[in-house]
Amino acid sequence: MPAFAANLTMMFNEWSFLDRFDAAAEAGFSAVEYLFPYDFKPEDIQERLVRNGLTQALFNMPPGDWDAGMRGMASLPGRFDDMADGVDRALVYAEATGVKNIHLMAGLADCNDPEAHASYRRAVEHAAHRLAEKRLNLLLEPINGRNMPGYFLNDFRMAEQLIGQLGLTNVKLQFDIYHCQIIHGDVTTRLRKLMPISGHVQIASVPSRQEPDGEELNFPFLFSELDRLGYAGYVGCEYHPRGRTTDGLGWFEPYKRG
Repeated sequence: MPAFAANLTMMFNEWSFLDRFDAAAEAGFSAVEYLFPYDFKPEDIQERLVRNGLTQALFNMPPGDWDAGMRGMASLPGRFDDMADGVDRALVYAEATGVKNIHLMAGLADCNDPEAHASYRRAVEHAAHRLAEKRLNLLLEPINGRNMPGYFLNDFRMAEQLIGQLGLTNVKLQFDIYHCQIIHGDVTTRLRKLMPISGHVQIASVPSRQEPDGEELNFPFLFSELDRLGYAGYVGCEYHPRGRTTDGLGWFEPYKRG
């Protein structure tokens, strides 16, 4: 049976950020994830995790100026030093939270630009080696162009190819089922093919990006498939609730921790 991580950026928005940890634990989640922790002190996040018995499943490295439209720096020529500083900052939060998986956002760049490819590969190699020193995994996530137009890493095949070329054991795929369905479709076949290089899975219904309880995908089947494939990581619930978060957790009843 999969174990689920509440995404505190999207879920439990009825609470302030730190109080979302308490709310997620009360709702029966055993783990949490979110986009960014950097507006809060590492020790404050650590305290919420510990007191609620929660595992930190994932967060992202600093993306640059998010409010100004930046979505990562890895593929941007001339931003290597800023990206590297972000890796160091993320490691401070990794130590406090005990997280094992950190995602490096690629940024907005032309996926056909050789300079962007060279910048991205250099950034991934640097981040992977820094994380390996702490026995952490670096995750790469393809994101669909409808939700994030112009995102550099917008194809699962591109991610698969780079991971294979690098041959670094701590560089893994962040397999977001929602993004996969929009970019390629044929989710189950891709899960079966890419599970050996996948380090984290995320879910949301398609096309609404709401609770995983209907629309295009059969989530009970996919959850059983994850079990059959031997996936032992967390499944991140990166979806926007239709209303109050707790009112939409009927799908989660069979999976909540006691």
